Amino acid sequence: MSQADARDALIRRLRLAYSGELAAAVAYAGHWRTLRDPDQRANVQRIRAEELAHRARVGEMLAELGARPHRLRDALMALVGLAIAISCFVGGWTVPMVGAGRIERVNIREYEDAARRAVAAGLPEYAEEFLHMAEVEWDHERYFHDLVRARPGWLARRADWPDPLPREEIRASFHRDLPHALTPPRAPALAPA
Repeated sequence: MSQADARDALIRRLRLAYSGELAAAVAYAGHWRTLRDPDQRANVQRIRAEELAHRARVGEMLAELGARPHRLRDALMALVGLAIAISCFVGGWTVPMVGAGRIERVNIREYEDAARRAVAAGLPEYAEEFLHMAEVEWDHERYFHDLVRARPGWLARRADWPDPLPREEIRASFHRDLPHALTPPRAPALAPA
């Protein structure tokens, strides 16, 4: 794949991520309101804020690449997020938690893919940010997964899903595949004494 093709593929991935983060933020706006536990409410609000921060940065990256979000997809994903938010009010506790955890698991892979596409597009400076976003999505998945696993009842047991690879594997697999893609940060130069 040429750098130009990889750049186009990265832009497509960013447009999907930008709209997907909107759907997540809208869904979480409904989700946290259905929760009774104050810690769970605060955590889902924090996760929503992190999704919005990802969206903002992905939007900046699109602008830096001379691209814009896909407005129709954005509108459709806002509707998807709204439908999920509304369903949280009728889906009980378990269904929204399972749905959130499973979606976050997909997001891990999407940001890992974006990091690899960034390198292929000649934009390794974006790769570090995407790996960090993948790690944050991993943390989100872990939060929801742990809650579901701790929940008593047949629905929670039936809805369980396989764990993603360990968090450390996000960077380890990237470095195995692309060992020279990211250079370690330079140590600051010491001023003469």
